[in-house]
Amino acid sequence: MITKYIDEEVKYIGSQLAPHWIYKNYKIQGDAIVAFCGECDVKLTEMVDIEDVINNEPIYSKYMLSFITEQFNVNLVEGVFRQRLLICIIKEELEKRGIIAERDGDDLRINGGKLTVSIATKSPTSILIHTGVNILSEGAPIKACGLKSELNIVDIKEFANTIMKRYSDEIEDIVLASTKVRGVTE
Repeated sequence: MITKYIDEEVKYIGSQLAPHWIYKNYKIQGDAIVAFCGECDVKLTEMVDIEDVINNEPIYSKYMLSFITEQFNVNLVEGVFRQRLLICIIKEELEKRGIIAERDGDDLRINGGKLTVSIATKSPTSILIHTGVNILSEGAPIKACGLKSELNIVDIKEFANTIMKRYSDEIEDIVLASTKVRGVTE
């Protein structure tokens, strides 16, 4: 899986969660994960999470670290497992820095403040995952927590690259592990 940190700011509005968005915009073909920083403003019309639409809960963050991954030849249930793996890797990286986060499914919270948003969906050709990690908590519509504002993580690019490398390595190791076992029969 190819990883790339995008240096220019990108405003995440939900439309980026689309098949081949990474390939069309960054010339990365195949399984990939990219990260970028910028405002996050997902209106209900762009929401993939139907529960959030029903509950009238648009997503907003003044400044967020976003991860988008597209992976091929994966079904939606496996895609959700991979989404949860990404969340667990973020949680582990925070814990390495002495920060305790509570995980509830695909959400991370710290001291009651929501740190992440995440969704996995399926396109006709791939699974797509967006995971956003608040950098700043100010202006969020709910109680939030931010990497810089509350957790004092200032090197966001280093944090993002660490997460992407660990995620890519873990996925590749899982696939490799599946090739080393002998099948069994009754």
